[in-house]
Order: sequence, then structure tokens, then C-alpha cells
Amino acid sequence: MALQCGIVGIANVGKTTLFNCMSNTKGETSNYAFSSSKSNIGIINVPDNRLYELEKLQPTEKLVPATVEIVDIPGLTKGANKGEGVGNKFLGDIRNTDALIHVLRCFDDENLPHIDGSVNPVRDIETIDLELQVKDLESVEKKIQRMEKIAKSGDKEAKVSIEILGKIKDHLENFQNVRDLELNEIEKKQIEDIFLLTAKPILYVCNVDEASATNGNSYVDKVKEFLEGKNTEILVIAGQSEAEIADLEDMNDRNAFLNDLGISEPGVNKLIRSAYSLLNLTSFFTVGPKEIRAWTIRKGMTAPQAAGVIHSDLERGFIRAEVMKYNDFISLKSEHACKEKGKLFVEGKNYVVDDGDILHIRFNV
Repeated sequence: MALQCGIVGIANVGKTTLFNCMSNTKGETSNYAFSSSKSNIGIINVPDNRLYELEKLQPTEKLVPATVEIVDIPGLTKGANKGEGVGNKFLGDIRNTDALIHVLRCFDDENLPHIDGSVNPVRDIETIDLELQVKDLESVEKKIQRMEKIAKSGDKEAKVSIEILGKIKDHLENFQNVRDLELNEIEKKQIEDIFLLTAKPILYVCNVDEASATNGNSYVDKVKEFLEGKNTEILVIAGQSEAEIADLEDMNDRNAFLNDLGISEPGVNKLIRSAYSLLNLTSFFTVGPKEIRAWTIRKGMTAPQAAGVIHSDLERGFIRAEVMKYNDFISLKSEHACKEKGKLFVEGKNYVVDDGDILHIRFNV
């Protein structure tokens, strides 16, 4: 699926450090603000222990996880909407993403000065929000001007569009994000073509020191208080420790490090899964002796659409899907047992694929 999740934030908060923990593509880290002139793009495997459980029941030559595309966008600052730093280019990179991970600095480090002189993650949220709101306001005002020209000819739809856009303009002028404004489907359709930055779904990552990896700290508490009531997820991750874990090749060494931190798995694993969900993505499986693969689909896709993710011929010639639920397969331990117990279902073109479904597509081209 060609969907991207963008990592954003103020300069020197640990965005690239986290990106490097997740991706095989490595971005350059530095103690200097604005040291990067381009965004880093990486394809990241989505951690899914179900693949290993499936392999126990069906030996296979290889396991292929689902993937998600992550873009590490260099640090923004006040005035980015006016091109400060290389702000306009990076705001354009954000526009091309489908969801955002906002990394917040929640640690002290004398060797890594904060661009604004002090650590204050709530101020950093407000800084980034303002830059994106100003850019969105420009986009909305430009569309209003276009619609006003069309409305002069008596176009009723243009007049409706102006009314809806005016509502969104007022919201932005009150320093609010579009994602927090309740819009119906007709209203959402009016802004589809202008790709508003503050309409994108978002999750927040509090980047903390090692000692705060388990329980957070006072900076994290302030972030949670500020975002209370917002429909968003907040993760606490010790970025530098995660980087050290990612550098360890021996699994025993990794587990020992995790135990020392008091966590059961690397925080970036949770971050990747959260990003996957934020993009409204889910996975189904194909299981066989050649490979066991997790396929990425949008939530709500039908069986033929899911088949098309495997190959366009499968969607074009779709006849039916033979479906086993992951939990049924794991508990009954074989396809034969699923058939015997009535847990192998034959589904048609209207079947909506669930997360974890094991599919065998019947088709004819």
C-alpha cells in the first residue's frame, strides 16, 4: 500500500534517531539544528508475532512481514510557513504523507541545546501546530477565492463550498487543528483536494531519557495534560536506548537490555504498529510451504480488493475466498481440522476481510 507516515517535530528532538531504529535506511543524526536538507524515506517491517506462530504449524521457506513507509522530515521551527530554514519544502513533504508521528523532546541534555533555549514539549506542540495551521489557512483561503469566482456564475455547489470552507477557516483562525473539527462526509469532501496538514491523523511520541522509559517523567505528564480529551495516542519511548538496542545483533543481549529498562519489547515496535493502525491499515495472511506472508490492506477492503493486493489477476478473476480465522487455525492446528469443525468459510465478493484472516483465493482468468 503506497501510504506514508511522516515523522515531524522541532529540530533536535530525536526524530532521526527513532527513524534509524525502525528503518534499514539510515538518516544522519547531528547535534546541530537544520543540519539536514532532505527528508529520509524508509520501508519498515511491521512486527507481528503471528507470523512465527503460523510457522510452527506450517513450516515454510520464508516469512514476509507487512510493511509501512515512514518519512523522516527534518526539524521545523517558527516561521517554517514563510520558508524559514528550508521550511516550505518540508511542509510540502508533510503534505504528501497520510498520517503524522509528532516526536516531542521530553529529556534534558546539556550537550544537545534546545532550539528555543529550554525543554518544553507543550510549547513545541503549539509551535508545530501553528506552522501547519498557517499553511492550511493559506490553502483554504485560496480555495475560497476560486469558489467565489465560480459562485458569481450562479453555481449553487460553489456557494455551499464557500460556506463549508468558511467554517474551517474560522476554526483555523482560532488556532485549532482541522482533525479536531467535527465534519460530515459532505464537508470532508470539500477539503479532499487541498490535503490539509492539520486534518491528518496524528500520534505523539514522548522521547525520554533511559530512566523514564517505563513511567515517563514530568515533561510527559505535561504533554498528557495538554492533550487530554483529544482523540490521539501518546507513546513514551527512550530514543537513545532504542538506538542502542537496535545495534545489538544478539537476541539475548537485546532481551537483557530490555529487562534492564523494564519493558517487554522495543518501544519502536509499538510505534510501528501504531503507525500502521493510524494509516487505517490491517493485515491478512497467506500460508504455504514456500512462504507465509502478511499482506497490507486498508481496513474495510472486500475479498476481491484484498486479492488484488496479491495480484491484479486475482481480483479480476475472483470467484471466492476460502477463509480461516487466525485464532481458529492456531487452536485447531491445521486447515483439515478447520474444515472438520466448520471453521473454514467460503466467502464471496462482498466479504469484508478481517485483521488476521488467512485467505486462499480461488480465481479464473
